[in-house]
Amino acid sequence: MSRERAIAVIDSGVGGLTVAKEVMRQLPKERIVYVGDNARCPYGSKSPEEIRTYSFQMIDFVMNTPLKALVIACNTATAVVLEEARAYLPLPVIGVIDPGARAAVKVTKSGHIGVIGTETTIRTKAYERALLRVQPDLTVSGMACPAFVPLVENHMADSDEARRVVKETLAPLVGQELDTLILGCTHYPLLAPIIQDVMGDQVTLISSAEETARELSLQIAAIEEQPRIRPSTGVPQHLFVTSGETNRFRSIAEEWLDCQVHVEQHTMEKSFQS
Repeated sequence: MSRERAIAVIDSGVGGLTVAKEVMRQLPKERIVYVGDNARCPYGSKSPEEIRTYSFQMIDFVMNTPLKALVIACNTATAVVLEEARAYLPLPVIGVIDPGARAAVKVTKSGHIGVIGTETTIRTKAYERALLRVQPDLTVSGMACPAFVPLVENHMADSDEARRVVKETLAPLVGQELDTLILGCTHYPLLAPIIQDVMGDQVTLISSAEETARELSLQIAAIEEQPRIRPSTGVPQHLFVTSGETNRFRSIAEEWLDCQVHVEQHTMEKSFQS
């Protein structure tokens, strides 16, 4: 007997909404179950074991819902758990690093690509490896920007404080003659107008959201060719879950997605099983 299944999108907080928005645009009939671990965000300064534990708590939670695919919309979690999650789950698992790298290689003309991300994402050199697999002669400049995620999580992405922090943080990258900058954290697109202003119009900003959703579309098309699996129909009823404060999450989500959202709160340490 066939049944419709959802797409799960997990993130350390609100940043994965940038991916969810693109999935909603490219796959408008698909139902999304989104989980943001806002109470324990940011992940970028945490140990790999903490990131693994938190990520698999979210994964175990969403697996209570019939799923077509899982998107790990957090770059830090992608860098730490993607391959293990793929081995663990009987469904397609898509990260955001390889899609972002492919998108950047398509755009760059000079071959000098910058990457900004959390401390863990930069330290693991996950983007550098992904980029060099596609084009080995690239120059890659990475920089950790730990102050960016709290700005977004605290709904300060359009504030004077955000402008000051972004300008000071990115100063070392300005003038390095890179022509492409990967926003290597899904929170960062919410700061994109400020980042673009600081870096200048000659630098193309890359968000992995569009390429990630495109890869997801291909995976979904392959799934729906299987027997007893039918395409989604009708208007999807998305679910958004946060471990943090629901009103702040809802405010950011509705502003970014330009629609009303249903938000539930779950305390991860108690509700999720590692």
